[in-house]
Amino acid sequence: MSERRNAMTYAGAGVDIDAGNALVERIKPAAKRTARPGTLAGLGGFGALFDLKAAGYSDPVLVAATDGVGTKLRIAIDTGNVDTIGIDLVAMCVNDLVCQGAEPLFFLDYFATGKLEVDQAARIIEGIAEGCAASGCALIGGETAEMPGMYHRGDFDLAGFAVGAMERGADLPRGVSEGDVLLGLESDGVHSNGYSLVRKVVEGAGLDWSDASPFSEGTLGEALLAPTRLYVKPALAMIRAGGVHALAHITGGGLTENLPRVLPEGLGAEIDLSAWALPPIFGWLANEAGIETAELLKTFNCGIGMVAVVAAERAEMLASDLAEAGERVHVIGQIVPGTTIRYRGALA
Repeated sequence: MSERRNAMTYAGAGVDIDAGNALVERIKPAAKRTARPGTLAGLGGFGALFDLKAAGYSDPVLVAATDGVGTKLRIAIDTGNVDTIGIDLVAMCVNDLVCQGAEPLFFLDYFATGKLEVDQAARIIEGIAEGCAASGCALIGGETAEMPGMYHRGDFDLAGFAVGAMERGADLPRGVSEGDVLLGLESDGVHSNGYSLVRKVVEGAGLDWSDASPFSEGTLGEALLAPTRLYVKPALAMIRAGGVHALAHITGGGLTENLPRVLPEGLGAEIDLSAWALPPIFGWLANEAGIETAELLKTFNCGIGMVAVVAAERAEMLASDLAEAGERVHVIGQIVPGTTIRYRGALA
């Protein structure tokens, strides 16, 4: 019998199971910090368990959301600054959940790369855990996929999956009517949408991520990696206080496309663009690339990351509560008859 030579292994093919196991052990403390009522098991099992009754629900309806962070990942990869991209991932999912009236309960992540670098992956997932903890949401599982030949060296991809719950009959939107007031909660920059255009503008301006930011302190890369703001806790507090008829997370499509998603047939909105100050990043993008106002409003959040549609008689109190919770809030318009979003004033 001839002797077999050059025996192949999974590690030799580029997949290091030991590195994956080391990553799980390293991130267990971060995941443990996100535990909340209802969490039943830690990482490492074939599935993740959650007890809705222990979370305080009697007749719950589950709500699920999934999302990514788009080409903002490219900036994180190119700069090596991956510590906050996980916050973006969580925010994109849980901010959507709360718009349905749901409390985010637990989160799972999918991290895929060509070659697993344990330190890089741990920093990313620790950011995910930070976002979960800030949202009252448990990180109870996920998947790390090492796929040689699928990604260039150093590249990775992220996806997030969040599940929330609400008591039956508490779903949003509901009761939106003419005269309702629009409260706009400020964003923390570009958030996680429009980065394909942002990158084109930066390229056209001949700038590198390490160059000084033309619109803020620090480098351009640092400025553009400011994480998406988490609106979950103030939004849930608003809902519980009463008077909230709808919430709209202002993501891709901007105010123009996202606010209509929560409006019933026959109703539109009038928005006063002078009600808040346009953040410098958006002014720079517009000036650098000659972006028209309509395109800006349809691509970016333009400084408003969440819109609450509230009863007129509750608007002042809710705005005050939001301000006390640390939100920067503006009365930006009202619900009117019609089918479109109408703008007045100018972004400045």
